[in-house]
This record gives sequence, C-alpha cells and structure tokens, in this order.
Amino acid sequence: MFVPLGSIILPAGQKWPCCAVLPHKFAFSRGERSGSVMLFPLPRLLAAFSTRPMPLMSDQTSSPRLAQPAQRRPSVAVRIGKITVGGGAPVVVQSMTNTDTEDPASTAKQIAELARAGSELVRITVNTPAAAAAVPRIRERLEMMGVDVPIIGDFHYNGHQLLEAEPACAEALAKYRINPGNVGFGKKKDSQFASIIEMALRYDKPVRIGANWGSLDQSMVAMLMDENHKRAEPWEASHVAREALIRSALDSALRAEEIGLPRDRIILSCKVSGVQELIAVYRDIAGRCDYALHLGLTEAGMGSKGITASSAALAVLLQEGLGDTIRISLTPEPGASRTGEVIVAQELLQTMGLRAFTPLVTACPGCGRTTSEFFQVLARTVQSHVREQMPLWRVKYDGVENLTLAVMGCVVNGPGESKHANIGISLPGNGEAPSAPVFIDGEKAMTLRGDNIAHEFIGILDQYVATKFVSRAG
Repeated sequence: MFVPLGSIILPAGQKWPCCAVLPHKFAFSRGERSGSVMLFPLPRLLAAFSTRPMPLMSDQTSSPRLAQPAQRRPSVAVRIGKITVGGGAPVVVQSMTNTDTEDPASTAKQIAELARAGSELVRITVNTPAAAAAVPRIRERLEMMGVDVPIIGDFHYNGHQLLEAEPACAEALAKYRINPGNVGFGKKKDSQFASIIEMALRYDKPVRIGANWGSLDQSMVAMLMDENHKRAEPWEASHVAREALIRSALDSALRAEEIGLPRDRIILSCKVSGVQELIAVYRDIAGRCDYALHLGLTEAGMGSKGITASSAALAVLLQEGLGDTIRISLTPEPGASRTGEVIVAQELLQTMGLRAFTPLVTACPGCGRTTSEFFQVLARTVQSHVREQMPLWRVKYDGVENLTLAVMGCVVNGPGESKHANIGISLPGNGEAPSAPVFIDGEKAMTLRGDNIAHEFIGILDQYVATKFVSRAG
C-alpha cells in the first residue's frame, strides 16, 4: 500500500520530499532515491516514527468495548399526559398531523391512525381561531374511538391570543409547543411569551420551547454577530448561527422558569435541516443544560433521502446517549399514509437496541443464487402480517415485540441466520433442493415443501406466538 508521509529525515540531516512508499515487497532494503522521491521499506519507516512497536490489533488484555449505546444523558423527567419524556424513560416516538385542524373529523382520524401505528405523542397545528375551537371536539372524537394519545398544540405568532380566547383548547391539549423565533417581535415578544407560559401554569401543561434554524430570533442573531465581530478570533458564521439557536432555546427556558414554570415542565429542541449541524447543535446544548431534549431533523425531505438524513443524524446522537423523544420529519408521497414516519422512528430505535416495538424480519438482499423473488415476497408477507397482528398481540401477549424472525434466500447464510432467530426459514436458491427448512429457537423443527410454504410459515408463526408468550389475561 502507499502511505503519504510528507518528508523523511535522512541520517546525514538532509530532507528529501516524499510522496509515497512502495509496497514492501517492491521497496529496497536500505532505501533508494528515485528522482526527488525517497523510497523506504514500510517496516523501517514505521520504526523511524515510533520507538514502540505498533500493534496491528487492539491490546488483548484491555476490556472489549461494549456493543451498545453510551449511557443516557441525565435529564429532568417531564410528564405529558400518560407519557414520560426524559429522566431515564424510554425514548418516546412522536409525529405530527398534516390535516386541516379546523376539520375535527379528518384530524381525529389521522391522529388515531398515527397512535395505532405507535406514535406516543401527536402534534397538531393550532393556527386560527377555528382550529383552536376544534381542538376540544377532536379530543372528544378520539375518546369515542378509544384513543387516549396526548395531543400537542403547535403555536406560532398568535398562540397567546388563541389560548386566551379558547380556554377549552388550552385544557384539551396535553402540551404546548412555542417557537421563540416567532412568539413575538420587539417589545411584544416578552409579554406574548409570558402569556403562553402563564396559560401553561394555569392549566398545568408542559411546554416545548422549539427553536428552528429557519425562524431564528433575528435580534439574537444580530447581538451575537456584534459580539463575534469583537472577538480576536471570530467564529465562522455557521458557529454563530448554532449559538443563536442554542441561546434562543436556553434563554427562553430560563425566562419560563423566572415566570414560574418548573423545570419538569420544559422540553427543548433546536432543529436544523443539515445532518452535521444537527449533531453539533445537540452535542453543544446537551452539555449546557439538563432539560429533556426533543430530537428531529427539520425538513428532512421525501422518501429515501429523508429517511437516510434523519437516521444518519439521530443515530449518532442516540448512540451518544442524547435525546429523550424523537420525530422523523418526512414529507409523505402524495396520498401516502402519514404513518410512515412513525414506522421509521420505531425501526431506528429498535435496530439500535434502544426499544422494541414489533418483531422485525431479517432477510437477505438476494444475489445470483436467488433469482426467484419468492423469498422477497415471503419476507414482505411476514412483515406485513406481523404489523397487522401487532395491535392485537400487544394487548394479548407480554413481550411479543421482542420476537425475532428470519427469511433467507439460499443455503449460504440461510440456516445460520435462521438459527439466530426465534423462527427462521431458509428457502432454496438456484439449483438447490426444492425444500425450506424451518428453525425454531435455534433447532431445525420441520421442512416445508410445495406451493403453500407462505401460508404454512405464517401458521407456524401464529402458533409460536400463542404458545411461547405469556397471555396478559392469564
């Protein structure tokens, strides 16, 4: 391999520019100059730069690094209806409707869909007097549907007016979200912010102070830019913007406490649309407070881009123990269900080992050994069946969300992966015998053949759940 080194000091004290080192078997034993480049064997170069041998592997005597996330950041627990955010509670999944809140029927319907998909908190837009007036009716409809998910009111610009004019709305909501960048401007900012905090105190509601890159408090930005101009070594503009975002959230939280809102009623968020910026912002704010933190990449985008960007940012933070509740802000395809963002959030937490929501199917990606699509169809069928049954299973059985499944496409990894799952099936690849061994808890239990493999495997799965998991009723 070629190793860039910069320069090499020769015994005579001369320096020769060095661009690269040839592979060991091609290098000369004592070093040779080729033009302006000095070539040395790799072992001699390593010895020249270190007085100690450089081990190729980690020290075998040291303790191995644990394959798990870092310890969770300590934070103040906040109660939102029946849900606890922070204080060591499991990371909470939340989502937001995209219906017109003035339409109670469609909004209640979508909230119910999100809740049944697994969203533990649901946020709705409250932007007009009619929307505020509809909130109690939405809550009533949900109660009639047997849905008790906490509803969060999202306020911008006129939240102080809406909450004051519609006390039933203020009462029906489980939490208020305030954007310090647009809660008020100039002299009105402090009084309008205080008005919402006083309403939260009156109705005993928690508040999320959610700063956003796209609606920064411009007075805060101007002040920090002036401070930065006076520095001997000024920060980059992106650093100043991140500081403005963080200061906006922290200063607003301090102001809320001064008004009387306790720390266990405050959640903070600082959302941006860039992955690296989000990671930097939350690492910074996490070290400067102990408020519960809401994670989310704002305007993440559509489809694979939105999923990839959100997962890339949130996975890093969650691995470092940061974050108490998350939302995946996906732009849905036209006509697509809003529940997609809930599933992504759940799968992110579950694949990281932070929570378990539903059995997940391990499936191979396919290759030239598996030109048939049958294993792909079976994997999709099994995952769909699990998601359809999970609402019932969750009520009926204890611990079923930890079930592991595998649908594999050939003999290479199929039997091994299937043995690692609670239930696994290894389908035949090209040229293999037309049989599919089924493994249950690591042991081969049976072999399926014929055209009814999918139906039979679903039956085996249902039977396993019914017999292996403890019924909550008994």
